[in-house]
Amino acid sequence: MHALHINGNDLTLEDLCEVVYWRRPVLLAAEARSGVERTRAVVDDLVANDRLAYAITTGVGMLSDVRISPDQNRELQVNLLRSHAVGVGEPLSEAETRAMLLLRANSLAKGFSGVRPEVINTLCEMLNRGVHPVVPSQGSVGASGDLAPLAHLALVLIGEGEAFVSDTPRGPGKPERRGKKMSGAKAFAAAQIKPLTLEAKEAISLINGTQAMLAVGSLALLSAETLAASADVIGALTVDALKGTDAAFDERIHSARPHAGQSLVAANLRKMLAGSAIRESHRDCGKVQDAYSLRCIPQVHGAVRDTLAFCRKVFETEMNSAVDNPLVFAQGKQIGKPRAIVEEAAGDIVSGGNFHGEPVAFALDYLAISLTALAGISERRLERLVNPLLNEGLPPFLAAGAGLNSGFMMPQVTAAALVSENKVLSHPASVDSITTSGNKEDYVSMGMGGAIKLKRVIANSRMVLAIEATAVGQALDFLAPLKTSKRGQQAHAAIRSVTDTVSHDRVLAGDFAKVAELIESGKIASALGN
Repeated sequence: MHALHINGNDLTLEDLCEVVYWRRPVLLAAEARSGVERTRAVVDDLVANDRLAYAITTGVGMLSDVRISPDQNRELQVNLLRSHAVGVGEPLSEAETRAMLLLRANSLAKGFSGVRPEVINTLCEMLNRGVHPVVPSQGSVGASGDLAPLAHLALVLIGEGEAFVSDTPRGPGKPERRGKKMSGAKAFAAAQIKPLTLEAKEAISLINGTQAMLAVGSLALLSAETLAASADVIGALTVDALKGTDAAFDERIHSARPHAGQSLVAANLRKMLAGSAIRESHRDCGKVQDAYSLRCIPQVHGAVRDTLAFCRKVFETEMNSAVDNPLVFAQGKQIGKPRAIVEEAAGDIVSGGNFHGEPVAFALDYLAISLTALAGISERRLERLVNPLLNEGLPPFLAAGAGLNSGFMMPQVTAAALVSENKVLSHPASVDSITTSGNKEDYVSMGMGGAIKLKRVIANSRMVLAIEATAVGQALDFLAPLKTSKRGQQAHAAIRSVTDTVSHDRVLAGDFAKVAELIESGKIASALGN
């Protein structure tokens, strides 16, 4: 792949996916470098003249009233990284760490952080050469951003901390394969990267920001988008297997309530059911309408789609934002009305709160809530497939020889358990706060907590859909020789490529795991085509 030239302004989720999973090289754009150098000159001038500025010539947090002399600045940088690297728990995945590296580099490339270009170049080299810091997943309250996770990431830049070294790309949905774990110094030596000696302001610029929660959330969003498309395909198969009507997907209905997601899902369902022999076999049955879990797929899945679109906008805005503190402005500009013009002085260093994670935290919680609904309606469709009182004449619990065999009786129980767990996990993290740093950081976002539990919601939801997909594959087998649509047959064949018809009771846990991987790979969603 040709290199991605980052400038802090136009990074997309698709770019992030290519860098994270396919090892697309990353470089600092030439035009961005000049902006970075201009703001660095402002910092150098401030230090040379020993002027007061937060985290440059002062301590941090509640210690911001302690002056730091110019000859102590390098020591301050090291102390900030060491003192803030207090994370605990399971390390973030290689993919999440790569996303953090890219997001941190892109934010610094925007040119408001006052770091040297060498800092950004080193982050890029870590990506390009497969050096992935060990970043514990717990310890951030999303206050001054994700301080602890980012400190662990930044330690490796100075030859400290720990890192995994791996140069093997892996696509989304593939099992995690960590490289060899070693000290930061050995990792840099193996990758032939020179450790940095950080200068004034660079440590605070590396650890202030939302890149941990944003990295986890962005990768979760990419998975959720695949999950939502797969849900449309699987839901359509279930509608067909239960001999549902496609009348509820009539375009006129959805034009009368023109939510973008709803209209898209209805169009997908029409596409998936077009030409189904199963549908034609009962067109004159006199049935007027189906249960909500079938009839209202466009309204429920569509609301999920709209939520994903909102989260994508929030995340891509955040990806291209300056989120550390203080920010450095190398050139002035005029703001305000003609009679009340305010001119910002060239070379301003201004303290603010762009590191606060609230915008991302809200989106993370919203995403978890929407996916809980996606899994919930899937489980209700599954119940209709297996329940002999509801499944339109299919065998009880989709079991061949029901009674001797229990079929899909227990898989529905597993799905119910996962859906109920999601309901607990979808309680918003962002409504909580806890005071930190001697009451200086007195209202925090808890965004990282929201990101971590979102990962579990994603995994649970994918598994619920995998169970529905496995069950509907079984149901379609029972309806032979009648066939679903050509697109439905494509999806059915994909399911059958990893799991066989259940002709007698067997352990199905492995089957569900394989179908979940199939969903994550996008092969189920591909039935939608163009």
